[in-house]
Amino acid sequence: MPTPPTSLAPARRGRLTLWAGVAIALTAINLRTAVTGFTPLLEVIGADLGFGVALAGLLGTVPAASFAVFGILAPVVTRRFGLERTATASLGLTALSLLLRAISPASAVLVLSTVLALAGIGAANVVIVPLVKAWFADRIASWTSFYLLLLQTGQFVAPLLAVPVADATTWRLSVGIWALPAGLAAVVWLVLAARLPADHHAPVTATAVDARSRPSRSSTAWGLVVLFAMVALSNYGIITWLPAVLTDAGGSTSLGGSMVGLYSAWGVLAALLVPQLAIRLGNPFVVVVACAALLVVGYLGMVVTPMDGTLLWVCALGIGVSTFPLCLTLINRRTKSPQTASAVSGFVQGVGYGVACAGPVSLGLLREATGSWTTPLLVLAATAIPGVVAGWFACRPRYVDDAVEPVRVGVP
Repeated sequence: MPTPPTSLAPARRGRLTLWAGVAIALTAINLRTAVTGFTPLLEVIGADLGFGVALAGLLGTVPAASFAVFGILAPVVTRRFGLERTATASLGLTALSLLLRAISPASAVLVLSTVLALAGIGAANVVIVPLVKAWFADRIASWTSFYLLLLQTGQFVAPLLAVPVADATTWRLSVGIWALPAGLAAVVWLVLAARLPADHHAPVTATAVDARSRPSRSSTAWGLVVLFAMVALSNYGIITWLPAVLTDAGGSTSLGGSMVGLYSAWGVLAALLVPQLAIRLGNPFVVVVACAALLVVGYLGMVVTPMDGTLLWVCALGIGVSTFPLCLTLINRRTKSPQTASAVSGFVQGVGYGVACAGPVSLGLLREATGSWTTPLLVLAATAIPGVVAGWFACRPRYVDDAVEPVRVGVP
């Protein structure tokens, strides 16, 4: 996974960097639309295809599970084929799978297509972090803010459009329209990959330090893993079940969709501010503490007065998950090379999403067992505690590279 080829003429190098910037931007837009543009329609789709709460909970778990599995596998693929080719394949898979989901004749096809679409997004989640480091190493904060801004824009626009588009046409068109930007992103990555020199995609040699530098030996990496897992658990629990929480409290379906949009909109502000704080502060632990406090306030508010203070509680939750952009920025901030960033990105997102994937199903089962959302919401509030502890280790100004023993390919 080399950095942009320096042997090229400056003009061509500049054009390649421009293509890379466009490709990163398009990728970011697609990283959440397949999830947040889908969950507000689960009841409508369930009524059409004949599934209930259990399968809806499973579909809520699929994003985190797919992100976990393919997050772990992505660094293996990038070592063989390169970052740009991996991005091409992942976005292409997502686009085709979203089309398949839109024409699903049965629940089984819907689940399969969702898994495949989110497999591609899971790989894209991982590679976009080292791609920023590889192409824009001198502007990590600004480019991290930029791609997270676009990610959050896609995340909050998709649920706002989901119900109105479905009402005006069908749910199939509403979920299928997101195949277009994913396909466009795949095409741009393909063009960039084709224009790069052949040796740019060469696998790591037997004498070169492999990216499998065992980030699990670093307390900083583990801090990032747990912090990321807690925020992912909250995020997917909120995205999946917030509409149901409000519906059970007497709200409408459209209110649920709009509140998911409001929750996601706060991520735009976080994308602009948090990466800058992560770069400028030697130890941004204060961000972790503030976010944990807001999450607790938001969850307790939804327990006590879900309808009276809905806007306030949703805003608190939306700001509270700002540790998500903090984690992604720290992956680059706490590593020295794109290779290590890729390994840490896969480790953090793979293990973190693996823990988080139990969230939507478990929360749904708790709701069924207790008859209310009180216990699930209190469980989510309690996740702030391990998040704060992990944040202490993640935010310390230490490099993961310094705590691991590099593994050399082909060397015992």
